[in-house]
Formats: sequence, C-alpha cells, structure tokens
Amino acid sequence: MFQYCLFDLDGTLTDPKEGITKSVQHALRYFHIDEPDLKKLEPFIGPPLKDSFMEFYGLTQAQAKKAIEVYRERFTPIGILENKIFPGTVSMLRRAKESGIHLAVASSKPECFVRRILEHFHISPYFEVIVGSELDGTRGTKEEVVEEALRQLGILAMEASQRHELCAMVGDRKFDIQGAKAYGLTGIGVRFGYAAKGELEEEGADYIAETMEELEELLLHGA
Repeated sequence: MFQYCLFDLDGTLTDPKEGITKSVQHALRYFHIDEPDLKKLEPFIGPPLKDSFMEFYGLTQAQAKKAIEVYRERFTPIGILENKIFPGTVSMLRRAKESGIHLAVASSKPECFVRRILEHFHISPYFEVIVGSELDGTRGTKEEVVEEALRQLGILAMEASQRHELCAMVGDRKFDIQGAKAYGLTGIGVRFGYAAKGELEEEGADYIAETMEELEELLLHGA
C-alpha cells in the first residue's frame, strides 16, 4: 500500500469538459477563430493553457497570454463550476484516507481555482496538501507542481527509489506520468479521463486503472 498519493484534478477527480472547452471556445473567438466542435477542444484538458493555445492554434506567446485572460473572463464566473465529480471519487478518497494514505492534489490549474473546485464538491478535507500553478504563470509545469507538493508533504529529500515504492502520482494525461517520472514516483494513469489512445502506455505509466474502483484497489492493495 502506498503511504503518499498525489492526484491530478481535471480528468482524474472531476470531469471539467464543459467549462474548459466552452471557455477555450470563448477565448478563440477573440482571435476570430470559430471552433463549434467542443470535442476538438478536449486536448486543452490537462496541460497548461498557454502551451495548448500555442500548440493547437499557433498563437504567439503574447497572443496566448491574452487568450488566457479572455478564457478566464468566462471560466472564473461560469466555467469553473461547469464540472462534475466522477462517480466513486468520494468513496475512493475516503477509503484511502481512512487507510492512512497522505493525500495531495498536484494540478497545473491555478491553485485558487483548484481550491474552489475541491470546496465546491466538498472533498478538500481529504487532502493534506493542495498545489496548483500561480495566476501569473509561474509553477506552470507538472514537474514544478509535483516538486512543490512533495516539498509540502515533507518527502522531497527522500531517495527516488524510496519515493517510487511509497508515493504514487495519479492522473489521466501523459503530463502526470512525466511529473511522476521526474521525481521517481509510481505513475498511475486513469483511463476514464482525457488521454488519447495509447498515450499513457507510450509515456510509460507503471499502472493503468480502467475505473475508479480499480484505482481504489491499486492504491489500497497494490497490483
């Protein structure tokens, strides 16, 4: 059984598709880009927004910065709560905490938004540590977020081999597995999020859970 577990938020604990994709759609309209198919915007769920605007729509760094501002005009009052908690999340967190696992959230989303979402779904008390990015774009990579979460948990100085045995990072995208690898954590991918086909396998996830129930079993009892 793991002693520590870091969780991604979007696509792992909650399903934020509606709020994120509609807010991205809103931002793209500012640049006269009309994208009516919200499914095409699902790749924005997970990675830092700046990177996604630049990669998927060819925006410059300055344009991407502006796009984030416009995105937040809609996301902050509306999109943040166009969100659903995945079935089984509360039970999984409760059982993990009752089993003595130290739980943390490590998300690339701005920390103020992360906290608001966790409080909205009444799951913030399960977590000893909650880490996200900053609104100014600092601590924007998954690796930086994971590092800060480990620091706050008090296990950053632990040997990587020991962390791999005792600490897991759970997420639905390759960025979560990359963050796990960067600090020697066991990387657990979840299939019910927004990874492309084969994404988690190609990134080298140690385990992949098809369902929330499988994830709970992995955390409590191992493979």
